[in-house]
Amino acid sequence: MLMIRTEMWKKLLAGTLALSMVAGGASSAFAKDKDRDDDDDDKVKIEVKDGNRKIEIKLDLDDVEKEAAWALKYIAELAAKGVFTGYEDGTFRPKQHITRVEAITAAVRLMGLEAQAKSQAEMSTELNFKDAEKIQRKYPWAVGYISVAVENDFFAETESEVKPEKKADRLWATMLLIKALKLEEEAKAKMNTKLTFKDANEIPAGAVGYVALAVEKGLITGYEDNTFKPNKPVTRAELAALLERTDDQMPETPGHVDAQVTGTVSSVIGNSITIVKDGQPTTVNVTADTFIWRNNQKVNVTAIISGDQVKVHTVQGVATYIEVKQAATNDNTAVYTATGIYQEHRLNAQGELEQITILRDVYGQNGQNPHSVVFNVASGAQIIGGNAFSLQKDKTQLELLVIDQKVETIKIIEEDDE
Repeated sequence: MLMIRTEMWKKLLAGTLALSMVAGGASSAFAKDKDRDDDDDDKVKIEVKDGNRKIEIKLDLDDVEKEAAWALKYIAELAAKGVFTGYEDGTFRPKQHITRVEAITAAVRLMGLEAQAKSQAEMSTELNFKDAEKIQRKYPWAVGYISVAVENDFFAETESEVKPEKKADRLWATMLLIKALKLEEEAKAKMNTKLTFKDANEIPAGAVGYVALAVEKGLITGYEDNTFKPNKPVTRAELAALLERTDDQMPETPGHVDAQVTGTVSSVIGNSITIVKDGQPTTVNVTADTFIWRNNQKVNVTAIISGDQVKVHTVQGVATYIEVKQAATNDNTAVYTATGIYQEHRLNAQGELEQITILRDVYGQNGQNPHSVVFNVASGAQIIGGNAFSLQKDKTQLELLVIDQKVETIKIIEEDDE
């Protein structure tokens, strides 16, 4: 069973900066490169353990709130997926220009191909670019990513250099993401599109289709003065926005390190949220550090209500990022029953039942599994068939009537006498 542990709180931070997986002492599943996060005891840490597997999440996006608050949601989501992270000192540096090697790495991760990029076969590839020696010397961690990028047609046939340190401009980044989406054929079909940007003459003829398709799909837009500025360097915050928009249109692949759940919230109970899609419920655990975005602001789990349409990123059943795509209203009161095996309860200062925990079979990423779920209990709730003293851990079967997120009635169904 998953155990969630918060190492320390320095303060309530704004979002997720790095997410890494460690399996049995092996290197992390996300690159621990010179520009990536390493362990830092000054940061909030959460560990999710499952057997010998440990997932660590670090949180610190102070500089994003100060310098590029508009990009907070994009950066938090990408960090929660391990696609685009920060630096060793805990900063993200949103206004810093992104380099080509950083952008290529993020695009490969977005495609769910990080494991392939980090494989021995890809890492030992002898690149045919003129600057291959420089890459091996200065960016050895990127060899596998560049190899995968070549295999996925990120580079044109005429390109002889990677130019890893060159700043990624808007045109290059746009073409990169269309290629990551495997939409080159669609882009080529739009090569004769008449672009309406004032500076359309600065966009090479062979790139027109890529820009036209990216604009059509909402990946990128022009500026208020109706220019595209194809040669303008892209900042890290801007690339985060481009990547997030691309991710929304990226087909799910087995290589994704996390799982994505979409659907409608049917219940929010204690530390868990149940989401229904096509009649199939999925329950995910939420921690105090899960980044939750609703109505264009960061909120906590209490702001999520039944009827919200959400997108959730999880690792081992624990939500790292929740975005409410369409908010519900508070007009409807949710009523449902939940059954499970009694685990424990808590009383308030007046000696009334305040919370009750049951072991409940829920549908997660690996099928149906038992999870401990905490329910808030309404004042004056009734216990039918016994009382609080008759509840036995791992033995008493309960049926809870939940109205508006609180238990109104606790019915003892049966007890295991073994």
